[in-house]
Amino acid sequence: MKAAVLHEPGKAFVIEEVTLDAPREQEVLVRIAASGVCRSDHHVMTGATMHPMPVVCGHEGAGIVEEIGRGVTSVKPGDHVVLSWAPCCGVCFFCRSGLPAQCEAFLGAIWAGTMIDGTTRLTLKGRPVYHYTSLATFAEAAVVHESCCIPVRRDVPFAAAALVGCAVATGVGAALFRAKVKPGDSVAVFGCGGVGMNVIQGCRLAGAATIIAVDVSAAKLALARRFGATNMVDATDGDPVAAVRDLTAGFGVDYAFEAIGKPGTMAAALDSARRGGTVVLVGLGAHGESLSLGAGTFTRSDKIVMGAYYGGCDPRRDFPVLLDHAAEGRLKLDELVSRRRPLEETNEAFADLEAGEALRTVIVFD
Repeated sequence: MKAAVLHEPGKAFVIEEVTLDAPREQEVLVRIAASGVCRSDHHVMTGATMHPMPVVCGHEGAGIVEEIGRGVTSVKPGDHVVLSWAPCCGVCFFCRSGLPAQCEAFLGAIWAGTMIDGTTRLTLKGRPVYHYTSLATFAEAAVVHESCCIPVRRDVPFAAAALVGCAVATGVGAALFRAKVKPGDSVAVFGCGGVGMNVIQGCRLAGAATIIAVDVSAAKLALARRFGATNMVDATDGDPVAAVRDLTAGFGVDYAFEAIGKPGTMAAALDSARRGGTVVLVGLGAHGESLSLGAGTFTRSDKIVMGAYYGGCDPRRDFPVLLDHAAEGRLKLDELVSRRRPLEETNEAFADLEAGEALRTVIVFD
């Protein structure tokens, strides 16, 4: 089958014929219909995220089940599925505590680029090819653990449904499940890309009264209003922290979300939260970067800082609900898709991302 293979950080993806093994016990073969191109994949491409190579990236996918391995009971051939990049065992401490993305059994394998048994199902000329976050959706098909396959309704187009697997779940979940934004709250969202725009949607669904979008792109700020923002702050025009405070009577917001993964915007989000407010770090930072804060930052201000890995969602519980919201008009999915490209244009899809104007380019398969 064809796949976009990354051999070295900083190099282009190469479209190559790779071998995909049949699914083993508790594994599923999915024919990929669509895969979003995410900033996290870009981190692997640039080397900001360290990962074994060669690798097939892609962790935001949807498709149709073609074959199941022994012991699979939750899906069957023909099912439409959205893929979760966080396989889980369902029985460890973290799974039982409502944090399946932190699953003890799979967390190591996710970042090692393998299945749980330490091997890959992908090979190129007899040599292993690694799976990014247990999925590898920049390919015509993928073999994944059963827990990655979430059966979903069939009336949502694959290009839109795929985005639920990362950007939508991460962003909406950060607002609804992790921060638990309440009706009437004030929020600021730093970074209005695919994830940040879904944080805005999640805050709107939660009933936030003031939703301030902060970005350097005028085009994204214009879109942010359509997704639920009540106010826009151009981060290139003066001090965005001062602008956020001006919009909140000088106090700052109840919740400040950072959806880029850069120390500078993390610090700005912290400064934009009111005393006693909460800062939610959603963006995945580059390997080796750090955030420096004064020793008394939290003691004097009573602020809370929390991470939001996968938005705190439970894919099996939450993906179908998010798709219901979309089908019933409460959540915008189609509007997140800025451009569709074939697999052969994977590098152009990353150029779209780097240009900074697209919310999501989606790789689509016939």
